[in-house]
Amino acid sequence: MPMAINYEEILGADANSLLSHKCVKIPKETIYAAQANWVSDVVAHSDRSAQVMRSLQSLLDHGRLAGTGYTSIFPVDQGIEHSAGASFAPNPVFFNPEKIVEFAIDSGCNAVASTLGVLGLTARKYAHKIPFVLKLNHNEFLSMPNRYDQTMFATVKQAFDMGCAAVGATIYWGSAESTRQLREVSEAFAAAHSLGMGTILWCYTRNNGFKVNGVDYHQSADLSGQANHLGVTLQADIIKQKLPTNNGGYLATKHGKTSEKVYSDLSTDHPIDLCRYQLANCYMGKIPLINSGGESKGSSDLSEAVRTAVINKRAGGMGLIAGRKAFQRPWKEGVALINAIQDVYLDSKITLA
Repeated sequence: MPMAINYEEILGADANSLLSHKCVKIPKETIYAAQANWVSDVVAHSDRSAQVMRSLQSLLDHGRLAGTGYTSIFPVDQGIEHSAGASFAPNPVFFNPEKIVEFAIDSGCNAVASTLGVLGLTARKYAHKIPFVLKLNHNEFLSMPNRYDQTMFATVKQAFDMGCAAVGATIYWGSAESTRQLREVSEAFAAAHSLGMGTILWCYTRNNGFKVNGVDYHQSADLSGQANHLGVTLQADIIKQKLPTNNGGYLATKHGKTSEKVYSDLSTDHPIDLCRYQLANCYMGKIPLINSGGESKGSSDLSEAVRTAVINKRAGGMGLIAGRKAFQRPWKEGVALINAIQDVYLDSKITLA
């Protein structure tokens, strides 16, 4: 049973705005919001195989959110992306791969997403107990000088052999390396589908040119929305995206193409409207959108996580994929934070905007 969340206390001054907002630019009637019948309603009519349908359904049918159509995924690849020391020093137990999987199970997650090393070392003990998502590529951050590139660490066949339900990958859209990453991920996703696994794409933007006059537009709704649209074109089954923090990236960078209607007719400055525009770029929600939990900032983590979950759910999204906010704190506190996120999706009073 979900616990009672005091939204007014946790969300503070934003509570009324976030809980009562109605999207009028892209009305709820025009989107496919996350729901329990997604595999039957959408995936079953696509070119995905019966095996892919089974894999995606197994992900939806696990954990505290089983049967709701929502997902709570525990991702731990930060040992590569941010260094093991920086990631696990606050809670050294997570240097142990088994603890990563145990935490995902203990916190009632739908799936655990991690590296070849972590999942490979634990597969025979846990792959039948919780759906595995193997993250295929990573930004290796030991080389000097530091570089920002996604490099393949694993093969799709390795994911299949260890019993994964899905594979995941990142593309840094907008970067000089994105064309190569696009080809690599497209080939990997086609191979994953042929072997009966689902695909999840981390659709991140990265280019120093996306920072203009001191404003960072990497998480603008228009640029991240277009990243989502490129991702679904690669046949990602689920899109992972950071929550939008602003809009007007195209207008500031003066590159690419956009339309004035994106800003006047399809979005506002409200965070739920910005997230709804991200969802619209995922084929109007037919490819589900999950948002990332973000880095740990300490005492504000719970309120930020609940806020992100409320925005994602009310925009029509499928859930959150939260890691550092949970594993960089004591075990029970981390489990409680993940459960609080899940409780937003279990709460029938948090409705589609």
